[in-house]
Amino acid sequence: MIPAAIRERFALGPSQRLEWFVDDDGSIRVVPVVASPVQAFRGQGRRGGATARLLTDRELDRNAEL
Repeated sequence: MIPAAIRERFALGPSQRLEWFVDDDGSIRVVPVVASPVQAFRGQGRRGGATARLLTDRELDRNAEL
């Protein structure tokens, strides 16, 4: 159960999915999972080169199939 103050602070709803991580030092991190994969990916291409990496990966896949 997550305390109400934390749910309100992070806008967690009753159906919000959470992912739990246990670190080596014994601490636990809880991360909300975005329901929409498109929203989760949003902003990932800002570092640049995503198109070139995608085309390179596709070329490698094509060559592996031959």
